[in-house]
Amino acid sequence: MKHIEILGLKVLIESCGFKKINSGLVSFGLAPRINASGRMGFAEDALKLFITDDLGEIKELTNKLNEYNRERQETEKNIIKEAIEEIEKENEDKKNIIVVSKEGWHHGVIGIVSSKITDMYLKPSILLCEEEGMCKGSGRSVQGIDLHEALNNVSQDLEKYGGHAMAVGVSVKKENLEKFKEDINKYIEKLNIEDVKPVLNIDMEVALKDISINEIKELAKLEPYGEANDMPLFIIRNLKIESIRAITEGAHLKLRLKSENAYIDAIGFNLGEYVDDYRLGDKVDIVGNLEINSYNGMESMQINLRDINKSL
Repeated sequence: MKHIEILGLKVLIESCGFKKINSGLVSFGLAPRINASGRMGFAEDALKLFITDDLGEIKELTNKLNEYNRERQETEKNIIKEAIEEIEKENEDKKNIIVVSKEGWHHGVIGIVSSKITDMYLKPSILLCEEEGMCKGSGRSVQGIDLHEALNNVSQDLEKYGGHAMAVGVSVKKENLEKFKEDINKYIEKLNIEDVKPVLNIDMEVALKDISINEIKELAKLEPYGEANDMPLFIIRNLKIESIRAITEGAHLKLRLKSENAYIDAIGFNLGEYVDDYRLGDKVDIVGNLEINSYNGMESMQINLRDINKSL
């Protein structure tokens, strides 16, 4: 991609603000923007960006893709808020699988939200949009629960469904929704979901004093990261919390951590709810990916949090 000849893709890369072309740029810069155009109903604009040579049109289309991504993020945030309200109102978090339905939810974003709800509650989830007597949506599962097989076993309640073990699409008549929820909960109850626990495969334990910017840069030799080549996960123990706050309207967690005379910043995306669980001075163990944070020409070490617990 460093030598790409598609002018539209070059301009889109520049608009993402990434300093380097790597898997992070693709995963968190390019893919969300290209994907958002389809999710928000304008897939043809992404196609046009890749086939036109008109620089004026390319800049216009790039701005559109960036705007679609912002709209997708805002829509996603609103649906997450409403979904959590529905889950708490209906006590869905106490059930074996979370199934919530509401009018007005955006079909193109509902799958992303289901994924985040599953991550949040550590349970399979299905989110449905109600429209003209039908409930249509997407579901996401956890390791050990084959969600598509679950739908096979309650297919009598459904109009259409498809997908695979970890992700499904579902259509059910509104009049059959409660029966569907009851039947799929009964099926998953037989699978002993309490025994299904999320696992983080940690690659190495490191001490903060032994980490340097140069060593983190060496990890780039393992690129590109992705399927079957995940970014390495590190655990660092017994760090003291020097500062902690929620950012981006409470969505994300930001920390400053210390061990002896060494410091590191930590960012926990979508972990903002943890801010009330910890206090200044608490000792914590953290798991995450080591990164370089570049800001105003300065580089600092950072860990992208995957988990945090109080030290024993």
